[in-house]
Amino acid sequence: MTKAEKNQIIEILTKDLNENSNFYLTDIGGLTVERTGELRRLCFKRDVKLKVVKNTLLRIAMEKSEKDLDALYETLKGPNSIMFTETGNVPAKLIKEFRKKYKIEKPVLKGAYVEESAYIGENQLDVLENIKSKNEVIADIIALLQSPAKNVISALQSGGHKLSGILETLSEREA
Repeated sequence: MTKAEKNQIIEILTKDLNENSNFYLTDIGGLTVERTGELRRLCFKRDVKLKVVKNTLLRIAMEKSEKDLDALYETLKGPNSIMFTETGNVPAKLIKEFRKKYKIEKPVLKGAYVEESAYIGENQLDVLENIKSKNEVIADIIALLQSPAKNVISALQSGGHKLSGILETLSEREA
């Protein structure tokens, strides 16, 4: 690979790192060609961009990026692939689903950068799977804000029925 080709790859990786707020570093080494193809198809279906990268080129791109990715440098050993995604928990779910379907231990999560936080190691997979997307958090907040208003309206409506019931009962007693 020529120096110009390396520089072009570094530029592309730097651009990808800057444009994506979520990415996972995984080890897919040792997967058969067939399994790698299946993983790539699954990534494509889920809007996850999968790239196999050289550690030295990725490290240079990470250093050039606008983000603080120092915590992820330790994951740049051995074979690496990078998964770029819009939604932070999609690759974690994808990895678990792929492992379960094929009963294998790959891909292995080395690290992830999700919404400005670094997650290091395979043990973070469950945490990453349960991270809510920005839209899910907004929906939860809206539901929480609507809940008290709904309770007040419901109480007022049911209270009106109770009050009319009490008045009706009292009027029947007097008669």
